[in-house]
Amino acid sequence: MKLLLAPMEGLLDASLRDVLTRTGGVDGCVSEFIRVTNTLLPERAFVRLVPELMRGGYTLAGVPVRAQLLGSDPVCLAENAHRLAGISPHGVDLNFGCPAKTVNQSRGGAVLLDEPELVGAIVRAVRRAVPAHVVVSAKMRLGFADDRVAEACAQAITEAGADELVIHARTKAHGYRPPAYWDRIAEIKSALPASAAQKIIANGEIWNIADALRCREVTGCDTLMVGRGMVTDPGLALAIKAQGSVSWTQIVPLLGAFWDHVVVRVERRHRAGRLKQWLNYLRQRYPEGQAAFDDVRVSNDPDHMAAWLQAKGAWAEAKAIEPFFYGAPSAPAPAEFALPC
Repeated sequence: MKLLLAPMEGLLDASLRDVLTRTGGVDGCVSEFIRVTNTLLPERAFVRLVPELMRGGYTLAGVPVRAQLLGSDPVCLAENAHRLAGISPHGVDLNFGCPAKTVNQSRGGAVLLDEPELVGAIVRAVRRAVPAHVVVSAKMRLGFADDRVAEACAQAITEAGADELVIHARTKAHGYRPPAYWDRIAEIKSALPASAAQKIIANGEIWNIADALRCREVTGCDTLMVGRGMVTDPGLALAIKAQGSVSWTQIVPLLGAFWDHVVVRVERRHRAGRLKQWLNYLRQRYPEGQAAFDDVRVSNDPDHMAAWLQAKGAWAEAKAIEPFFYGAPSAPAPAEFALPC
């Protein structure tokens, strides 16, 4: 079974990708989305969100990262994908699944699933714009308000030349509420030609080994994408592959490594929040995580967070982060240097 790490805007960014891929078991990652409107973004805009591009498209643990684009204009997306392909990512992914209201109101993400023809046109334009060896993939939900056009969207995406299609087994309206409708992925696959059905990857509500095995059984997918489950249990991929687990003792130095990223990549006033955000997930899996969260929950002082991590021995064994990775150049506001498509 192959396991991919999901993109999650505001949560699973380059900092957490680095830390989670160190634990093992993850075969590939997709970045959080890079918004494309009516401009051709400079290379620095891609590197800002996907600093792994400075390492040939790999995390420090050697896991390949695919960069994700979000937008609704086939021409602009194609031109930006062409530029992105020149930085050697491990593929270009297209976002048709983001459920965020602000994104959908700007004609991005899951709202496009109401227009299967446009979805197909975007994939086709991007596929033509990048070299044949560059993987083009997409991520979609079952639909926007409902799942009536799920099959049509999956067909449009695969027929347009996508090499892989991740299906999050919920609609935009479902949000992240359980359950995930894995049976609908199986139905979508059965409506596609065998060659297209093989491209489908299942995603949604995979929190433990049993979930992964059941998802594979129901969907028939040999590749799964995990998101919040991996954030909650950094050893989930290892456990699913029966290769071990990650103890709290092993988590502590990862917290230190994560903080090193946060200090460089996040504004000071938001740093404490990023650590608490991850601890809030970890406490669902580890009793020690609850105690850790309780220790810091009332503080927004990054100096207090650093002192707490130091006291816990977070830097005793943490692997050093290469400065050129976490210190990737911050991109200026794209409008300052972007060109019209």
